[in-house]
Amino acid sequence: MPEPKRSLAGRTVLAIFAHPDDESLACGGTLARLADAGARVILLCASRGEAGSMSDPALVPDGDLGGVRTRELRDAAAVLGVAEVLVFDHPDGDLRWDRVSELHAQIVAAIQQYKPDAVITFAEDGLYWHLDHIGVHERTFTAVRSLGADAPPLYYVTIPPGVMRGLVEAAHAKGGAPPDSSFWGIAPDAFGAKAKPPGFVIDVRDWAPRKLAALRCHRTQMGPNNPIAWINEDEARRWLGVELFRRAPIETANGSVLEELADPIKSEDVRM
Repeated sequence: MPEPKRSLAGRTVLAIFAHPDDESLACGGTLARLADAGARVILLCASRGEAGSMSDPALVPDGDLGGVRTRELRDAAAVLGVAEVLVFDHPDGDLRWDRVSELHAQIVAAIQQYKPDAVITFAEDGLYWHLDHIGVHERTFTAVRSLGADAPPLYYVTIPPGVMRGLVEAAHAKGGAPPDSSFWGIAPDAFGAKAKPPGFVIDVRDWAPRKLAALRCHRTQMGPNNPIAWINEDEARRWLGVELFRRAPIETANGSVLEELADPIKSEDVRM
């Protein structure tokens, strides 16, 4: 296990995402690094991901994709060292519009229950302009802001532009990845495109193998057509070893738990 820079014992971080696998892809390295430093990491997932892709129907013999993806999420969370997982049953595909007040209330309740020192969620771009992700970004921002002086710091995570293109090219260079391999049909250059500049970066190269292992727990999403199925740990360190964050402009939020892990921004971190 890599040695974290400092102890975060007694600190709590709440990560809020839309679907199983978002947590690992967006900031799995940071979640693992936080856990290794002693922080209690709580993961809130708004949906069970029942409308997602299915790499192999044999993985879902009863047709309950949401149930299988929930189990995959718990497996991935265990790999990352997440202390507790909250999975809600909001409709996958309609998170931006359906049961808005209910999700808002659930996020507020989670913050009040766990009293996190920091909250992490999607930035405005939702990683690649996914409307469910944007909806969770909006709900999390309004929930945190509604707490006024009691609000914890809120951090937005984005993917460095060019990273997913690099993963595709690394997979194809092995000669085994199918020529049509992709990320669920999403163009790799959509990830991180036009995202706002980060405020700081977190070096997770030593945790990238854990991030890769967590991603691969999501077996229904990471079949042989996904480049993540083809890369090795060294390639994970290269392409998944930096995670970008920006603090939300909420004036009443105090504390800096994520900044305690931050590294100076270098141009190669934000443009691969």
